[in-house]
Amino acid sequence: MFEVMAEMEAFCGKLAARRITQNTLHALSETVVLCEAAVESDDINGYYNANETFHFLIYEASGNAFLSKEARKLHRQLKPFRRMQLKVRGRLNQSLAEHRMVLDALVAGDSDSAADILRDHVAIQGTKFNDLIVSYRRASQKAATA
Repeated sequence: MFEVMAEMEAFCGKLAARRITQNTLHALSETVVLCEAAVESDDINGYYNANETFHFLIYEASGNAFLSKEARKLHRQLKPFRRMQLKVRGRLNQSLAEHRMVLDALVAGDSDSAADILRDHVAIQGTKFNDLIVSYRRASQKAATA
């Protein structure tokens, strides 16, 4: 599902870079500020909420109602996994840096960069989720043998 989500987000970003309004760019900038505050206070829930708004704004900015609807639907299915991967050490800072790069690409109207950055941003979430599961398994195995 993360692979499909990565492509859907890339497509949303590609279209958004061509179609985004100044109001939406401003709203995206505000979500990045909220993400920064959440990172500073190590507030995973606050970060997740601002992150979700960031992505939903990009879906809407694509100007493709069908794509936006389908992206939101898959986003909801992945919600528990997207939230959990934020617990991986260093992921909040990494995600924030990726959001800044996405925003810069959208401001520049660079559709290819926006697509590439979003694709990588979402694909790494699946990787980080898998890393987290492995660490939980290891901890569980250590506890069982102790």
